[in-house]
Amino acid sequence: MENKIVCLCGSTQFKEEFEEATWEEGLRGNIVLTVCCFTHHDHLTWTDEQLLIFHDLHKKKIEMADEILVINPDGYIGNTTKEEIGYASLLGKDIRYKFPDK
Repeated sequence: MENKIVCLCGSTQFKEEFEEATWEEGLRGNIVLTVCCFTHHDHLTWTDEQLLIFHDLHKKKIEMADEILVINPDGYIGNTTKEEIGYASLLGKDIRYKFPDK
């Protein structure tokens, strides 16, 4: 079995969906890269500098990944996630959606 590196992308309001995707991808034998924290879900506040660090770090994770998995309950894709999808596409990464029918 080939182990892929999968980077999860999506709104940090979807903590449970991220956790579920981490578990599912792990069971597939994939290495999962995910967000540092769930800012929206946990109502966390960061400085602009801290947010820039988190965004840059996530871009590096996308660069490391073989593919991204977009966490998109009810078809929701926010602006930051759209930017991440565009970046992954620019890098030629495979893009999957956890909820492809939405």
